[in-house]
Amino acid sequence: MHAADLIRPTIGGLLVGTAAVVFLHYNGRILGVSGMAGGLLDGPQQERGFRASFLAGLLVGALALLLALPSSFGRSPASLPVLAVAGLLVGFGTRLGNGCTSGHGVCGTSRLSPRSIVATLTFIGIGMLTVFLVRKLGGGS
Repeated sequence: MHAADLIRPTIGGLLVGTAAVVFLHYNGRILGVSGMAGGLLDGPQQERGFRASFLAGLLVGALALLLALPSSFGRSPASLPVLAVAGLLVGFGTRLGNGCTSGHGVCGTSRLSPRSIVATLTFIGIGMLTVFLVRKLGGGS
């Protein structure tokens, strides 16, 4: 891996971290995509506009990046049905665990929350195990 290959992920991490800090500072809330989406569906009515605006901002930001730097987006090695099932499983597991991957991974870990550190290590560990098993079973590269 070349040093140039590390620039985009580093910038992405910096942007996510900065967004989490700014969101917490100005809104007094932890930035968590799963929690925002889940609350949009079943949260308090008075928060749905706030949550919808947040999620719309994610989509607009992704579209702006696509238009500005189309090379940032590549084809996924997985098929759309596999990605859909994986997304549903992540969402189900997140709701079942009463947590949010981005909220724990970015905000909770940065605050050294023991619960978030354990949750993040669990997410990463199970993710690594899943990738290993799928590759061993011949389902991925």
